[in-house]
Amino acid sequence: MTSLNSHGLRFAFGTLTVLPVRVSRWDREAARAGMLCAPLAGLVVGLLAAVPGVLFLLAGSGPLPAAVVSAAVPAALTRGLHLDGLADTADGLGSAKPAEDALRIMKQSDIGPFGVITLLFVLLAQVAVLFELYGQGWAHGALGAVVAAVTARLALTLAARRGVPPARPEGLGAAVAGTVAPRTALAVAVVAVAGCAGAGALLGGYGAVHHALAALAGLGAAHLMLRHCVRRFGGVTGDVFGALEETAVTVALMALVLG
Repeated sequence: MTSLNSHGLRFAFGTLTVLPVRVSRWDREAARAGMLCAPLAGLVVGLLAAVPGVLFLLAGSGPLPAAVVSAAVPAALTRGLHLDGLADTADGLGSAKPAEDALRIMKQSDIGPFGVITLLFVLLAQVAVLFELYGQGWAHGALGAVVAAVTARLALTLAARRGVPPARPEGLGAAVAGTVAPRTALAVAVVAVAGCAGAGALLGGYGAVHHALAALAGLGAAHLMLRHCVRRFGGVTGDVFGALEETAVTVALMALVLG
């Protein structure tokens, strides 16, 4: 079990970040463990995004540069993989073509107009929300970055549950699709959302509720996106996982500035 957990951590960090971690096993068991560890990878990404944002703010930069760097760090830590997946998924969905043709469009190396527009508005939304949060104080901005990152990777855990098929027989989507038992995914979700609430509690009782609801909002939006992609493409792909991650990040952040 300890060995499998180690392989799971390697799988999660090796596939979801650019941190120097070597994936030592590439099989269904390692993929299952990796998807269960995905929120931990999100926690590390969130912390690494929050630290420079806080430092910029405390150095007197103002909330906008802090927001920009906190939005840029996660993109750098994934080499833009999830943003690329979001753009490709937007192009596939926007094409309104049958599943086979849409999947072919998503595999092309270029980005179409739907992808460009989606990236533009998603990144603007993330920076705008982080600007508002850092404007409320460094703790608000830091907690927002961390909670959104954890929520985003938790969405991947839930998307890898059994019953969600792969759209292709190869690729990362096929490697992780259907590997996680639904009850196990739910248990991980409960723990992760509770952790988000605990983080929000640093801002008071309302902060606990607010951050838990933000995480649930991000997960809900990712679930709707997942259902739509499964209907359109017949399953999930690595690009779809990237789109789910960015959807969850953006909606969770937006929920934090509501109310």
